[in-house]
Amino acid sequence: MSSPGSSFVQIKHEDLLFYENCGGGSFGSVYRALWISQDKEVAVKKLLKIDKEAEILSVLSHKNIIQFYGAVLESPNYGIVTEYASAGSLYEYLASEQSEEMDMNQIMTWAIQIAKGMHYLHAEAPVKVIHRDLKSRNVVMTADKVLKICDFGASKFLSHTTHMTVVGTFPWMAPEVIQSLPVSETCDTYSYGVVLWEMLTREVPFKGFEGLQVAWLVVEKQERLTIPTSCPASFAELMRKCWQADPKERPQFKQVLATLETMANDSRLPDQCNSFLHNKDQWRYTHKKHSLVDIQKKSVTALCQRDLLTFLSVCYKVREERASEGGEGVG
Repeated sequence: MSSPGSSFVQIKHEDLLFYENCGGGSFGSVYRALWISQDKEVAVKKLLKIDKEAEILSVLSHKNIIQFYGAVLESPNYGIVTEYASAGSLYEYLASEQSEEMDMNQIMTWAIQIAKGMHYLHAEAPVKVIHRDLKSRNVVMTADKVLKICDFGASKFLSHTTHMTVVGTFPWMAPEVIQSLPVSETCDTYSYGVVLWEMLTREVPFKGFEGLQVAWLVVEKQERLTIPTSCPASFAELMRKCWQADPKERPQFKQVLATLETMANDSRLPDQCNSFLHNKDQWRYTHKKHSLVDIQKKSVTALCQRDLLTFLSVCYKVREERASEGGEGVG
């Protein structure tokens, strides 16, 4: 960022009254606070320095993207100030008893909201942005249950570079991101498919696996999250398309939205989806018993340390080669 603070409001640290820690984002902790002069409840992400996240947020404006208010540029109290989503993250909601009340209408509404936010980032924003860390923890909810995408600490302007280091969280990461290969916006499509799986199953993706195990399964074995057999076919098909190994085979978010619109007009889908959602105890047992991932977990457990280290070294070698070609450094 050539001129820090020139493109957004500078907020004084003394103008913020901090309350509780709301959790951690990428590269910083997030706090609920009061912006005193504006009498406004806000979220403040504390940082070691102001970097590209403020630059990215300052040019974005969409109802499904967290609203950026400004930044604190006073060392050592650097921070990004955004709207506060009082209902917490989608991840927290899905882990709560409230999620048991979800129906097809709620899932479809949220799936469309997230897809609209991502379509804006990729196709409608002043500068196209790849998020790179889309996951349920980075989707927050307002008091009236509107979803907003947040935490752009791992994001990149598409015009800057397509050579990217490993960032994000393995269960949500596309194979090419894990390997630090050149990426396109469809790496976010892959992550979107995982978030959709989370909403439908109300489960944690690859629960019980270590990060490197997930990376090995996804890249080396081309393993994907298991979709319960009773999941409505249209949702299952959309998730599989999002998880294609070839990034070019994954849909753009314009296509995702068109698919969701078609699904929303399917009069048979609500009954199918609600039956699936409300009979979780039945399909969850079958899902776990016959999960291909469980089978692969045994092979990962048995996998010798040498093979794991070889896999990791290959990933790092690719990262170093990309860095030497003028991409990002190894991070």
